[in-house]
Amino acid sequence: MHPSSDPPALPTAELHVHVEGTLEPELALDLARRNGVRLRHPDLASLRRAYSFADLPSFLDLYYELTAVLREPQDFTDLAEAYLARAAAQAVRHAEVFVDPQAHTSRGVPLEVVLDGLAEAFGTAEERHGLSARVIVSFLRDRDPREADALVPRLRPWHGLVIGVGLDSAEVGFPPEPFARAYALAADEGLHRVAHAGEEGPPAYVTGALDALGVERVDHGIRSLEDPSLVARLREEQVPLTVCPLSNVALRAVPDLAVHPLARMLDAGLRVSVNSDDPAYFGGYLHDNTAAVSRALGLTAAQRRQLAEDGFRASFLPDADKARHLAAVAAADAG
Repeated sequence: MHPSSDPPALPTAELHVHVEGTLEPELALDLARRNGVRLRHPDLASLRRAYSFADLPSFLDLYYELTAVLREPQDFTDLAEAYLARAAAQAVRHAEVFVDPQAHTSRGVPLEVVLDGLAEAFGTAEERHGLSARVIVSFLRDRDPREADALVPRLRPWHGLVIGVGLDSAEVGFPPEPFARAYALAADEGLHRVAHAGEEGPPAYVTGALDALGVERVDHGIRSLEDPSLVARLREEQVPLTVCPLSNVALRAVPDLAVHPLARMLDAGLRVSVNSDDPAYFGGYLHDNTAAVSRALGLTAAQRRQLAEDGFRASFLPDADKARHLAAVAAADAG
């Protein structure tokens, strides 16, 4: 949570949030009871204690364990609905939300269950919460890339809800290049392309995502600063980077918010937005992230406005919608 002295939240877009990562402990237990799933942590206190991690792999262990409570379309609807309500309360006006179908189909949950459940919540998001929401289907980079190839054409019935593909899960040792075919297929389908790169993995993974996958946005990308030539390219091409400060600290990618590279990324002229990643696990939704990193780094009002604006600019919204949201940011910033 953020102190009352923090500036009010500006309207913004959330471009890097995993719907499975919005599973709060209370909802996880409710769904476990509803679906008869036994968890290693059967009560709220012990499950809350489990939401503490040493690194990305230890986080992913719990993350994938808790996906077992998601069985029916209503489970995915309830999960998405809970996220949308929290996001709206933090001034999110547009969200492009990741989902990991392979994490569900691999345990016998059909793709239709996942995407139909999300569609039920996202289809009424503007009416119920005042924000638009779309889905980016992520491939798991530690699985056979041929699974991603096969998944792309199966997404056709949900085009419109599904606007793009991404790449996530354990990064180190899993470079982006093996997924080039899946991304080419997605491009042929008219889908947008993004990928996690440069969180724990090296700057070369960012370059690989740009060159081999043709991504339009890079998720995380904080290690890009280690390669001056890559920084120059990202600045020149204005490639958006979706940065997740509280996640970076929780997973030890950054030791403390006070040394988070966000300020250096802004100073380098990079196009950056702040996002929540897996907010149920990392202690904060979007404005919580913005407020915390702003306090830690002493970001100015102009920098906070730039972050909000660049979130909309980096979105896959139509230009007219981007202009409308940018006008709302300007109006809110003017008070």
